[in-house]
Amino acid sequence: MEVVKGVYQIKIPLSGVSSADNSTPIKASKDKLVDVIEQKVVGALALSYVNVYLIEGTKQNVLIDTGWDNPDAFSTLNKALRSFGFTFKDIGQIIITHIHPDHYGLSGKLKQITGAKIAMSNIEADLVESRYVDPNSLLKQMRSFLLANGVPRDSILHLSEVSLPARKLVVPAIPDIILKDGKKIVVEPFEFRIIATPGHSPGHICLYEPKRKLLFSGDHILPEITPNIGSHPQSGDNPLRAYINSLQELMKLEVNFAFPGHGPSFSGVRQIIQNILLHHEQRRAAILKSLQDNMKTAYQVALDIPWLSDVKPVNFQSLSFFDQRLAMMETLAHIQYLHAEGKVQLFKQDDTNLYFAGG
Repeated sequence: MEVVKGVYQIKIPLSGVSSADNSTPIKASKDKLVDVIEQKVVGALALSYVNVYLIEGTKQNVLIDTGWDNPDAFSTLNKALRSFGFTFKDIGQIIITHIHPDHYGLSGKLKQITGAKIAMSNIEADLVESRYVDPNSLLKQMRSFLLANGVPRDSILHLSEVSLPARKLVVPAIPDIILKDGKKIVVEPFEFRIIATPGHSPGHICLYEPKRKLLFSGDHILPEITPNIGSHPQSGDNPLRAYINSLQELMKLEVNFAFPGHGPSFSGVRQIIQNILLHHEQRRAAILKSLQDNMKTAYQVALDIPWLSDVKPVNFQSLSFFDQRLAMMETLAHIQYLHAEGKVQLFKQDDTNLYFAGG
């Protein structure tokens, strides 16, 4: 569908997507569920597909993100391009907002077919090898990371390796172009500015077109769900702080329409950002409440918090292994934020991180 003249939105199906995906309803920030740290709702409309965008230029056409690599996704992209009057050979450049499989997976295959140059941030480029080529070192880091944050030894194998199947959905491609914050990409008649927006992924980028006031937000801002922001061996020391800082920077932009990685195009970007910020305030308040009674690991805090599945409370242990890992990592991201603010204290005990908010 041509959402703006020269901008085509393509919905690539996420076949087999599950409630393990990465989101919380934004509306949760407006209700009374202050003690609920995260709500795991499949969000069938929003997470049944990923948005890919074709930008039609006078000299070359650019694809923003690709979908993941499976026959359904490839066929959908091919048919959509043809319906707009294009073929794969008409793509000259592929810009990747971040290297999660649903946004990056088809990059390598499309590069082979189209000859297009792949562009992404240097931070995301540095993650390709460890995520999709040789993950052994990252797996060792993940096991140590999970142990240090209180995950029981009998769960380490499941939680550390639960994302490995995603490698089957990715044909990796090393970028030809490194995108830096503030860099301009001209696709006449469009001129995009790259904006570094870490948080959901450490090297995530958005693209802003100032003349038409268009924002391509990837998974940084979504209209119906809040992005997953979790602490990870590769996420940096305070990913939630980085995410909030970049949200606040985007608040300064004049945006007529935003085009997200999931869900419909939307306006009212500032209001959605405010809702996301409120949501995280409530989440931090609930974590502080959990840490007032005793020293706990991030895993123990996650166990202590009510979760929702299909808007019904469930026990942490009832979540899938992937959901459990996301839950622990998101909880830890909030704890690290609070620790940096001086509201939570960190104690080391036998190589385990314990946190306390009392005293």
